[in-house]
Amino acid sequence: MEKTAKPKQPKKLSAPPQGGAGGGAGYVRYLKLQRSMSANTIDAYRRDVDKLLVFLRNQGKQPTDAELADLQAFAAGLHDIGIGPRSQCRILSGVRSFYRYLVLDGYIDQDPTELLESPVLGEHLPEFLTPAEVDLLEDSFDLSQPEGHRNRAIVEVLFSCGLRVSELVTLKWSQLYDKERYLRILGKGQKERLVPISERALHEIENYLPWRNTLKIKPGEEDYIFLNRRGAHLTRTMILIMLKRQAAEAGIKKTISPHTLRHSFATALLEGGADLRVIQALLGHASIGTTEIYTHISMQTLRREVLEHHPRNIRHT
Repeated sequence: MEKTAKPKQPKKLSAPPQGGAGGGAGYVRYLKLQRSMSANTIDAYRRDVDKLLVFLRNQGKQPTDAELADLQAFAAGLHDIGIGPRSQCRILSGVRSFYRYLVLDGYIDQDPTELLESPVLGEHLPEFLTPAEVDLLEDSFDLSQPEGHRNRAIVEVLFSCGLRVSELVTLKWSQLYDKERYLRILGKGQKERLVPISERALHEIENYLPWRNTLKIKPGEEDYIFLNRRGAHLTRTMILIMLKRQAAEAGIKKTISPHTLRHSFATALLEGGADLRVIQALLGHASIGTTEIYTHISMQTLRREVLEHHPRNIRHT
């Protein structure tokens, strides 16, 4: 008599759905090894999943028991507590990633997020600085202060090379080829790209070296280019605070961040006639669609120029 095969039972989560668990160690391995995400992105995804796990626990449910209606209620709750559409999209992206992991590892058979909709986002064009405004920002640094030359070099490298702030704070001498004038950058997903560095940026780094050479550098930090007073590499928050303070000092009214200089790099290239595919490669964008936002910025600039300077648009007093 043949034995009938027992139906396959879904796995149980190796980590209980407690707030702070972030889906357990298996989910973290999935993000790191299969999705090739950076440590910062993994932390963000874990925090987003934690929000869902706490919500489900309050409903008396495990994440493996959740249905589409539960996730829709979770998404509606994000809106109700005042989380903006862009942040809602980011959180729901983390939730979808978590459920893809549960399906792939056999914890569940069906992905309940397949029909989960995200809020519709309006077109958001990033802030950018003109080359003249970048010059104004750089000229505002007090070069008699210890960090003056360092901070000016940071601004010039961000603007000249279009780096992400995470790429700048981890930039090492072993990645800088000064004779060939390019940087070897390891970007998102551990993808490597080569980025030209301008003579001016190299000059600003050289001006920063006399102060750097006076520092007592911490063991293991010797290869980092940009250091703080304690001889350790900088953090993203340090760069953000420095830029905001300096923009106010320079009288720049725009709200800027390190990413503003990356946008400024791309916009300057596009307005100078660079091909969009070249800009995509320099920025390290996986999709050309991400880079195409700069065409909207360029069109805004062209429209403003027409309105200000074309004789049919100038208002005569």
